[in-house]
Amino acid sequence: RVIYDASGSLGTKPSYFDNLRKLGGEVQTFISTSSKYWFRTPRLNYHLHRKLVIIDHKIGYIGGFNIGDQYVDKSKKFGHWRDTHLQVVGQAAIMMEIRFAMDWNTSCRKSRLPKYNLKNLDKLKLKRPTSEDQVAMQIVASGPDSQNFAIRRGYEGIIAGARKYVYIQSPYLIPEPSILEALIVSAKSSVDVRIMIPCMADHPFVYRATEYYAKYLTANGIKVYKYNNGFIHAKTMVSGSNICSVGSANQDYRSYMLNFEVNSFNYSPKLAEKLKKIFEDDLEQSTLLTNEYFDEQSHWRKFKQYFSRLLSPIL
Repeated sequence: RVIYDASGSLGTKPSYFDNLRKLGGEVQTFISTSSKYWFRTPRLNYHLHRKLVIIDHKIGYIGGFNIGDQYVDKSKKFGHWRDTHLQVVGQAAIMMEIRFAMDWNTSCRKSRLPKYNLKNLDKLKLKRPTSEDQVAMQIVASGPDSQNFAIRRGYEGIIAGARKYVYIQSPYLIPEPSILEALIVSAKSSVDVRIMIPCMADHPFVYRATEYYAKYLTANGIKVYKYNNGFIHAKTMVSGSNICSVGSANQDYRSYMLNFEVNSFNYSPKLAEKLKKIFEDDLEQSTLLTNEYFDEQSHWRKFKQYFSRLLSPIL
C-alpha cells in the first residue's frame, strides 16, 4: 500500500501506479485528494510530509528521504543529495505502522486497514530485543489535525535540556519565536549550538528567509554552517544530553503547524554519538557563516531576505 501527497508529486501521473495495481498493490492520495484536481481542495495548504516504510510489522524506515531521482543523486540541479534516514527493527516499527494505518483509513474509504488494539499486537508475537543496540524510541506525529504541536515541543525540550551542545541539520531555517528564543537562550548559556543549512536553494523565497534567520542567529552567538557538497536535506537534532531526533520535520512554520509530520525521538548515548559524528564529518565540507559574510552581501540580496522573512508563516 502506498500513500502519497498529490500536490507534492505533480510529476507523478496516476497511471504511473497501474502496474503496481495490476500486481495487487493499492495506491491512495492523502486525504482523498485527486492528483488531477488537488488545487480545488480546501486542504490545499496541508501536505503529507511523512516519510515512512514499514515491512512485515518488524522493520521500519523513518527520516528525510522521499522517493525521487534527486534522492539517489540523479538530479543535475542539486547534484549530491545529503540526507539522513533510520532503519528501525523492533517494536517502534509497529508504532510507525499504526501511524500509516491511521493515515490510510483517513484517506481511503474503500479498503480500510483494521484498527490496532492490544489483541492485534499480541498476535504479532513481537519479542522485546535484548541487543546492546536497543534504543528507547518514541514515534511522534504532528499536524493540523492536532493542537499538541508534539514535534515542535519536542524540539523545544531537546534545546532547553541541552547542557553541552545542540547540533541541528535542516534544509530550511525559518523557526517560530519559541524555537528561536530557545536556541538563543541555550547559546547564551554556554551551550555549543550549531546549525547546518544548504548552500543552494530549492525554493527561492524559502532560502532567502533561511538566510535572514541564519544572519540573525549568527549575530546572537550561534554557529551556522553552509553545507557545500550538494544539497543537505537531513532533518536531525542531537544534544549532549543523549537525546536525538530524526524525522521529516524541518525547522520552519510549515513543519511545526501545517504539514503532517513524523519524527523518532531517541534516547541513546550510542545513537547520539553516531549522529554527532555524522554532523562533525559534514563540517569538513561546510563553511562557517560569519557576521562579515552577511555584511558583504549586496543590498538587493538583503532586501530579498527581509522581504522573504515577512512571508515566513506561509512558506
